[in-house]
Amino acid sequence: MSGAEPAEPLVLIVSGPSGSGKSTLVQKILEVPDFMLSVSCTTRPPRKTEAAGKWYNFVSEAEFQQMVARGEFLEYAQVFGKNWYGTPLKSLEEARARQKDLVLEIDVQGALQAKQKLPNAVAIFVLPPSRADLERRIRERGQDSEDEIRRRLERARQEILNYSAYDFVVINDNLERAGREVQAIALGSRCRIQQEEGRIHGILESFGG
Repeated sequence: MSGAEPAEPLVLIVSGPSGSGKSTLVQKILEVPDFMLSVSCTTRPPRKTEAAGKWYNFVSEAEFQQMVARGEFLEYAQVFGKNWYGTPLKSLEEARARQKDLVLEIDVQGALQAKQKLPNAVAIFVLPPSRADLERRIRERGQDSEDEIRRRLERARQEILNYSAYDFVVINDNLERAGREVQAIALGSRCRIQQEEGRIHGILESFGG
């Protein structure tokens, strides 16, 4: 991002059912220069492959509720009735200070909250090509009981009903193509009128207003 005046960061919201491949597509967006990831807070324990501070900051439920009480979250939600997830407002402040654009990878409930608070944010819905494909992906992770798998599939059905609240949909049936699509959305969103309004006014002034 360039220009004499600090611009508001573009915020990309990426969400979709658990197992749809959001994290992989977010990595594709982060390959585009000047995008940074918002690190969410969660009360769930880290998985073996996860390091604190890369994708999540892991906090206790008491710490999380204290952050809620202090108004430190852009959005937060309880997922599957147990673990809490939230997007810290400081991520937005950091993106503004660093002149980066911000990527939020959040669940559908949180995405709807964030879109209400940031109406200029661009929301991308990642979809699996079918229920059978999603079930296969969830089973291949080997992390969930049969009951949990059923809950995740039913939740996915409910989440897909919210598709019209999003600006774009990417059907993740081919990773290479889906990756190109999210990168194209990221780059194209930087050229929206509301995103470039400050620079447009500067150019107009150079013509004498």
